[in-house]
Amino acid sequence: MTSRGSGTTFSRKNYRLSTEPEKSKVAGIVNSRLLNDYLHRIFPSANGTQATAAYRKHLSFQNLQEHVERLMAENAGSEDGQDQGVEGRLGPSTVVLDHTSGFEGLLLVDDDLLGVIGHSNFGSIRATTCVYKGKWIYEVLISSQGLMQIGWCTLSCRFNQEEGVGDTPDSYAYDGNRVRKWNVTTTNYGKSWAAGDIVSCLIDLDEGSISFCLNGVSLGTAFDNISRGSGMAYFPAISLSFKESVAFNFGSRPLRYPVEGYRPLQDKPAADLMKAQKLLGYLKNVIHIGIDVTEGKLVERDTSTWQLQGDPTVLITLAHIFNRFAPLMCKVYLVEDVLMSFLLSILEGGGSVEAHPLIQQLLDLMWLLMEDYEVHECLKQLLMSLLRAYRFSPIVPDLGLQIYYLRLTIAVLKHEKSRKYLLHNVLFDVLRSVVFFYIKSPLRVEEAGLQELIPTTWWPNSFNKEGKESKDIKEESAEERLRRRAYERGCQRLKKRIEVVEELQVQILKLLLNNKDHGGGGASRYIFLNKFRKFLQENASNRGNLTVLCPPEYMVCFLHRLISALRHYWDEHKVKNPLALSSEDAYVPPQLFYNGKVDYFDLQRLGGLLSHLKKTLKDDLASKANILIDPAELQAVTMDDLDEDEESAVSTVQRPAAALAIGGALARPSWLSSPTLGRANRFLSTAAVSLMTPRRSPGASEKVKVRTLNMEQRTEEDIEGSHGNEGLLSGKPAEEPEHPITENSLLEILDGIVMMYNLSVHQQLGKMVGVSDDVNEYAMALKDTEEKISRCPKRRRDICEELVKSQKVFSEKLNHLSRRLAWINVTIYSKEKMQDIYWLLQVCIRTIEHGDRIGSLFAFMPEFYLSVAMNSYSALKNYFSPVNSMEELPGYEETLTHLAAILAKHFADSRIVGTDIRDSLMQALASYVCYPHSLRAVERIPKEQRISMMRNLLAPYEQRPWAQTNWILVRLWRGCGFGYRYTRLPHLLKTKPEDANLPSLQKPCPSTLLQRHMADLLRSDREMAPSFLNSVLNQLNWAFSEFIGMIQEIQQAAERLERNFVDSRQLKVCATCFDLSVSLLRVLEMTVTLAPEIFLDWSRPSSELLLRRLAQLFNQVLNRVTAERNLFDRVVNLRLPGLESVDHYPILVAVTGILVRLLVDTEFQGAERATAVLLADPCFQLRSIQYLLGHTEPLVLGMASPSADKKHFSLQSYTDYISQEELAKVEQMLGYLSEESKQAAASTLPTSEEDLCPICYAHPISAVFKPCSHKSCKACINQHLMNNKDCFFCKATITGVDDYIKPATS
Repeated sequence: MTSRGSGTTFSRKNYRLSTEPEKSKVAGIVNSRLLNDYLHRIFPSANGTQATAAYRKHLSFQNLQEHVERLMAENAGSEDGQDQGVEGRLGPSTVVLDHTSGFEGLLLVDDDLLGVIGHSNFGSIRATTCVYKGKWIYEVLISSQGLMQIGWCTLSCRFNQEEGVGDTPDSYAYDGNRVRKWNVTTTNYGKSWAAGDIVSCLIDLDEGSISFCLNGVSLGTAFDNISRGSGMAYFPAISLSFKESVAFNFGSRPLRYPVEGYRPLQDKPAADLMKAQKLLGYLKNVIHIGIDVTEGKLVERDTSTWQLQGDPTVLITLAHIFNRFAPLMCKVYLVEDVLMSFLLSILEGGGSVEAHPLIQQLLDLMWLLMEDYEVHECLKQLLMSLLRAYRFSPIVPDLGLQIYYLRLTIAVLKHEKSRKYLLHNVLFDVLRSVVFFYIKSPLRVEEAGLQELIPTTWWPNSFNKEGKESKDIKEESAEERLRRRAYERGCQRLKKRIEVVEELQVQILKLLLNNKDHGGGGASRYIFLNKFRKFLQENASNRGNLTVLCPPEYMVCFLHRLISALRHYWDEHKVKNPLALSSEDAYVPPQLFYNGKVDYFDLQRLGGLLSHLKKTLKDDLASKANILIDPAELQAVTMDDLDEDEESAVSTVQRPAAALAIGGALARPSWLSSPTLGRANRFLSTAAVSLMTPRRSPGASEKVKVRTLNMEQRTEEDIEGSHGNEGLLSGKPAEEPEHPITENSLLEILDGIVMMYNLSVHQQLGKMVGVSDDVNEYAMALKDTEEKISRCPKRRRDICEELVKSQKVFSEKLNHLSRRLAWINVTIYSKEKMQDIYWLLQVCIRTIEHGDRIGSLFAFMPEFYLSVAMNSYSALKNYFSPVNSMEELPGYEETLTHLAAILAKHFADSRIVGTDIRDSLMQALASYVCYPHSLRAVERIPKEQRISMMRNLLAPYEQRPWAQTNWILVRLWRGCGFGYRYTRLPHLLKTKPEDANLPSLQKPCPSTLLQRHMADLLRSDREMAPSFLNSVLNQLNWAFSEFIGMIQEIQQAAERLERNFVDSRQLKVCATCFDLSVSLLRVLEMTVTLAPEIFLDWSRPSSELLLRRLAQLFNQVLNRVTAERNLFDRVVNLRLPGLESVDHYPILVAVTGILVRLLVDTEFQGAERATAVLLADPCFQLRSIQYLLGHTEPLVLGMASPSADKKHFSLQSYTDYISQEELAKVEQMLGYLSEESKQAAASTLPTSEEDLCPICYAHPISAVFKPCSHKSCKACINQHLMNNKDCFFCKATITGVDDYIKPATS
């Protein structure tokens, strides 16, 4: 604007309105009479009466400006008088939060000084303006629903980290988190609030009362008789805990819920508001009134089809209006109250957005007749108001308010120039536009109208105990069937309404992903792509800083909408290019991971750090992908890293202490602060009262990371490629197919979607399952209560009344939860959402398979692809059922097999170095073999891959984390071992049969196919079997020894007089060691059963040694566990919480299984060898075997006799879990060992001490070492040589071992 309101000419956007009458004819302006009538109709007098033509002042463009100024000045004087001063209020007229002195603790405050985030235990802050007389109101927009106290305080109130608003005299607060009111003491008050609610705080200083409203509904008077009088003035104030956030509206925007008689603390701009409304009226007149030049008269026009059409009369008229309207549209209040209301009214008629082109015409006018900076500010404020209105609108049954604001957002974004400006500068930089894709879940279903939408509630009434088959499931009654069907119909009604909102949200993303709007710069998609990548970087690089992260509930909705929009454009491209892939076959090609065209901002790769991979695999990059790494670039990267470290060290020293506690992230965008601005760059601290020092901009001599700059400034050519440049797909390996996939930009968006799922979507999917769990818990409680009512004696009316009260509480809670669950199932766990996650799983599987084919370059793939493949499968299996079943998905069996092949191959892949991802792969494989359908998928993978997997599982345990490997082998065996078919620990069912929450195991599903592979490998590879079994025996020795040591400590603690409590962590570790011991014994049982010759074929070099070690270990276990009144017995009888799994049964049946396989289920020669080794072991005691069948040991003289009611352990007590055939084998084994031990005792000759092994003193000397000639038994030296080659005695290196033959005595 060069001259505004001065003289009769003005210049604006190169328009010049001349006073010369001749010009009108040249420019095509209508005749003076018609122009006069037209201008009087457009700019009527303020009183609304039209004077006759004879008495009207003649209007033309020469005197129009004067006429408009006179109209603007009418009634302005009285309005201006209101702003001079208001009785009852003290402080600045613009009310904000007092960031200079009115706060306590650590806080983050937005640029507009209206949004605040708590950054300490309990920070407090007040406003700059106070009130002492009259009725006043302000609104608080709740961004997070945690612990906050909102209300009023006086200047004398002193707060600290423990006491906030409402905790001191003369401060009053409402807390919707705990549903209480506070003024030194606290009582119940109001309703619980949720994120997206608006709290109105009202104070009546004439009556001396304070009250609150929630979303416009009064909660009643909270406090009366508050202190008033001289010196008593009240400030708006809040106290909030860590990471909680709100935004205040003191009147800078129109109040969402004004209350009659109460005035906002900040006055509305009344004079400007009146001017804006007048000018808007003139604008509407221009749209309504047209000029028929041929007839020479004015006509009414259809506003829906209005177009400017280059009419100079209309254009100049509009220029006069916008000359005054434009500067007003830079003000927040006026944009929301005037412009947004007008644009919304255009869409009120319904129909599609395309049916209302007037909004596009108005936006064209704004860009034509307003200065660029004015349009920019106006659009920014308009989108901020829309976002705020969308987020903080209450949920109503038809979601009408949400639809209302989304339609206007679409209409604005349909305008190409506006869309590109907003994408470049607003949607991701100033606003948090992801909010537009979120549908908030109502915490109070009554207010959301779900009672009308879903009048009939239903919840499951039949429950199966986890892991145990329910044989007799009660048939669903006719009444229950009717309720369930009515509930499902209500859910369908809700789904249809939510789908309308979701479709509008997808339309917004389709506009942002448009790549055909090349006018005036790059297409929208490429602007979006760069902003989207920056958004991902913020969320990936600040995982520990919660205020910066996009809330996961927003991410979930954004992910689904983005998938819908992406697949739309992907399939659209497929239609135009038949050779391209459809979205059903989508994947991310591997070259994106190593060609440097896509920024992964230091995320971990499968092979480690990117800089390390570039150095170690530069030759492979050159030969396979034709990518050359410049040595100077590698050196520059290294030096850059050093410079960063030095700079961070210097800045750490220079930062103030308070700033150091928070770190540099305080200047970054905040999700939890102002609901629309989202930018919190003021850091308030009572330890150092100053604003955070902004990060200094790089000077001329400083290095700037080229990578970040490129990502911000990439063009369409950089992404899509042209003229031989493949863009994102440069460096294609030979293994990749030649046919095109899709547009490169869509590939990068797909990559970003996978990253989004990994960042927080999976975590949120798991969190929302809690509502379903709550429904099941309350339903079980209700069912239990109803059963108790039916059993309650009629004479006990008091008990019956209490039970009926409980029944009512549970029913009300279930009614609420079942409606809330319906909402969650529609928005998060619907069939369509399940198909999105399934599609994402397939994308990851195909991407990993393509990456695997390129050999060593597979190491460049980011770890999150494997993580998403595992987590998305877990989500489909665990989170979406029972609402939707994974088995119904297309290609389900094939997808499971592909995922099984990935897990089987990569859990021991040497190209993957990260310990976390390797552990995750191992855990995923362990979970996979637990369930029949996924185990069958493992069995369907190619034979070579199955054998390779088993070979990796049988690698020695010492070289890697072995517990998960052992669990995998155990799960392949469960159901085949001795007494190993239980789903719940049998001893727990005996001691606590009524407990429904007992720890449970999956139903056994052994794999005979994989067992055969294991047996073949152990038999054929003579080196593998000894190394594997030796490591298993070593770990068993360690685990059981640790377990015995811990139960000794537990027993000592339990016997102390002071009765110290045993640390729960110690109990957990103790139980873990016991479980490990049992699982290792089961693996030994599995090995003995599948390949007994490893122990019994003594032609193998290490068979005898392995058998002796095995006998030594299970004799030790038997002796420790079976001795009467021993340590194990006493600890088991303590029944400590945390040690439920520790009992005789699990460990004794595992040992019994090994003994039966060695002594009964084998040929005579093998049984003979096993018996000889067992009886030769000095620790062998026959009573341990007798204990298994309940035979008690004879009393020793002087020992007290056991109590008569004490029950002895016996396998015969567990006939539900041990078959008669198995018991018969145990009895056969006991008889056989009894006979053999008698014969061995009779034939054993006494041995002199000199002839015993000096190491173990259990066996005679039978080996002599070379070259030193020292002696021991073969068992000791063979075991020693497995780990060490030095002599026991002289430390000389042993080169050989000969049999020792005792020389004959004279």
